Amino acid sequence: MKSRLDLSAARRESRRRFLAVASALASSPFWGYPVYGQAKRDPKLPGEPFTLGVASGEPSFDGFVIWTRLAPEPITGGGLPAEAYEVDYEVAQDEGFEKIVRKGTAIASPHLGHSVHVEVEGLAPGRPYFYRFRVGDHESPVGHTKTAPALDATPDKLRFAFASCQHWESGYFTAFEHMAKEDLDLVIHLGDYIYEYAGKDGLVRKHVGKEIESLDDYRNRLAQYKTDRHLQETHRLFPWLVTWDDHEFDNDYATLISEEQGIDPNHFYDRRANSYQAYYEHMPLRRQQSPSGAFLRLYRRAPWGRLAEFAVLDTRQYRTDQPGGGRNQVPPPEATSPQSSMLGAEQERWLDRTLAASGGIWNVLAQQVMIGRIDRKIGEEFAYSMDQWPGYELPRRKLLQGLADANISNPVVLTGDIHSNWVNDLALDWEGGSAKVVATEFVGTSITSGGNGKRLAEQEAAHMTENPFLHFYSAERGYVSCTVTPTEWKSDYQAVEFVDKPGAPLITRASFVVEAGEAGAKEA
Repeated sequence: MKSRLDLSAARRESRRRFLAVASALASSPFWGYPVYGQAKRDPKLPGEPFTLGVASGEPSFDGFVIWTRLAPEPITGGGLPAEAYEVDYEVAQDEGFEKIVRKGTAIASPHLGHSVHVEVEGLAPGRPYFYRFRVGDHESPVGHTKTAPALDATPDKLRFAFASCQHWESGYFTAFEHMAKEDLDLVIHLGDYIYEYAGKDGLVRKHVGKEIESLDDYRNRLAQYKTDRHLQETHRLFPWLVTWDDHEFDNDYATLISEEQGIDPNHFYDRRANSYQAYYEHMPLRRQQSPSGAFLRLYRRAPWGRLAEFAVLDTRQYRTDQPGGGRNQVPPPEATSPQSSMLGAEQERWLDRTLAASGGIWNVLAQQVMIGRIDRKIGEEFAYSMDQWPGYELPRRKLLQGLADANISNPVVLTGDIHSNWVNDLALDWEGGSAKVVATEFVGTSITSGGNGKRLAEQEAAHMTENPFLHFYSAERGYVSCTVTPTEWKSDYQAVEFVDKPGAPLITRASFVVEAGEAGAKEA
């Protein structure tokens, strides 16, 4: 049995701690608001502060978030004293900054690890911008980003890529090197941005430190990943939408339930609070995504004009415990329990409202674990992953039935987690139901997790035979590039053949299209 913590008590404790912190910091720049009497202007820093680069995210029709973190010693605590610093920023229409459209001063506060989140507003829709930061004598790299189209606009095309699962020790982030060379409007990251495990000898690269638990541990691990030049460059060039999976905190956790036995619930609560705060500190997220203790609302909508409506989901923070421990197995009775939930009641209601109100031609669920009910056993026996949606069968059916009943326009699901590529038709396929396809699921492999990828023809053929709704499977490394128009969605599965050394070439392994108005994927 997993250790458990009463959620109502946890929420009360979270609120108590949050109010105590807010009261103590009422006069400080905790949320990045300038308080000039307390923050240092033109400080002499002990080294280069922009070691983690710059990033942008959360594009809207009139703005975006720009991010950086001051960290002269990024993997050993940041290297700055517990003081606040004024950081100037500029946003321009041109890379030479001759046409500056926004500028100001934000505060890098020690309470948020000296990170800076600036929410830029009032810009023109659907156009590129450049941005940079300055502190003391130091200037950041110049970032490139763009605003989303106007809410009533239907652009001719959207180009984006999605990725997940980038284990530092398993290999080099060569996939991001190739992604940075694409002409993209957006990058979506579906989780496992970091891994929490202790450093091990003999691997491609090594984590700093033991398994991470404290706030400093999580900060150092996120910073270590962000020192990767290819990941940093992809952040610099494109706006990102991010969500987490489990390894940003702890493997296979569910709500406040550990996969391990005998875990002190209070310690587990504090550890989740540490991980959530560090995650916010290192991502280009808005203040409304800032954490309150061990709780952070990450689900949100992101429209791209009338062409696409993204619903970014969180399948970790609110789910009930995995039935049977999350293994590939015959589903136990609790897999069909009416009490089981993947999203939690509040997020479910939010998703229903968001989809019902959407005016998008394409409605995209950006989420973590596979919805397709993949049978992992060859022959008459069957087994499903209880950590994925098939372990939560009633919520899975409810989701698909809801898409059908509400006649949601062109639903597409983007999924990570599983370190392999899949293309699934999602159908109403339970007993007594129909085989009507209601959505398409594109599952992307890992950037590095699992080490060098490979293609096994026998395994691929077996998966296809066992699962007639499956169009493609591959266990290579890489990412997925998507081109979306009002009439067609195309997903290109981009693969790198090895990650244990730099320089792997990029191969477009397969391409699939979905035609508007016709659910289901076809090979291009």
